[in-house]
Amino acid sequence: MTRGRIFDPAGVAFGVVVPLVAAGLGLALTRFWQSRLPAQIATHWSTDRPDEFSEPMSSAWLFALIIVLIGGGCCGVAALAQALLLMRRAMLLIGLSVVGVLSTLQIVTLWIQLDKTDVSDVELPWAAISVGVALGCVVGAVGSVFLKDYRIRPAAVERPDAKLPRGSAHTVRDVAGFGRVGTIVFAVVAFGAAGLACRAVGGIWPLVAAFPVVVVLLALMRFEVIVDASGLRVRNFGLTSIDIGIDEVTGAKVVHVNPFKDFGGWGLRSKGHRRYGIVTHTGPGVEVSTAGGMTVTITTQSADAMAGALNAFADDHRPPVRASHPSRG
Repeated sequence: MTRGRIFDPAGVAFGVVVPLVAAGLGLALTRFWQSRLPAQIATHWSTDRPDEFSEPMSSAWLFALIIVLIGGGCCGVAALAQALLLMRRAMLLIGLSVVGVLSTLQIVTLWIQLDKTDVSDVELPWAAISVGVALGCVVGAVGSVFLKDYRIRPAAVERPDAKLPRGSAHTVRDVAGFGRVGTIVFAVVAFGAAGLACRAVGGIWPLVAAFPVVVVLLALMRFEVIVDASGLRVRNFGLTSIDIGIDEVTGAKVVHVNPFKDFGGWGLRSKGHRRYGIVTHTGPGVEVSTAGGMTVTITTQSADAMAGALNAFADDHRPPVRASHPSRG
């Protein structure tokens, strides 16, 4: 059996090395500044005053552990070359956003307590949260561009089962998830809530923090699905994140999808071994199986047309099975 690449170099760099560097930077800065820090630094705030304190290096090790385990644990998925590219990109964005917030917050928290003897009234710079989210999202977006799909793609030998739907072999396009109206409504509600938060805190940092988060959420809930002679492609983030070649398609069928029952929720989902779902509503979906054992289910109102077109394209791509005849003596 062919064994493909296990790790994506770009995924290792952005999903593993970056969190480790962020954790190490926090430890190094704490050690470097330790002589200028009080014996007990503020580590937690209740409203506008600190209510918990800790020894600097103890706090630094706790930050490092959280950055590596939570942030690194999420974006480390990006290093797995055989995992679905769309999932790797999503986890990288989420993980590095966490790393960005934690790392920025740690560094700024140390900075504001340098050369202070009394930190009982030091104020937490909430704006650091927005800076951290934005920084993490930017680094995650850059890393997502460099990720590649190293998935093994064995070719299917036979035509799809004759019982599966057939349609005309023509291009089918659809947008799964939020349409234009839904996108606008979601953005207005999200940014409206951020605006109210800005008014409550007397600053614009909630709006700055909300912007990259809203963009990521919208990208994970809106997908362009294309079926043509080359196979099935799913685009989001402005990139092709799922690309199933027609030569590897073993069959496509129409299924009824219940998000919670079938996949445990909405959005990009993973259930079982190599079974993925892009689930944005309850209703029809196209389920595509490959010779490599991967199954992708996409909820779409064009499920019938997509399944029929995929099977028709697969038929055209493969020669018919010839019936065997006994040899004449």
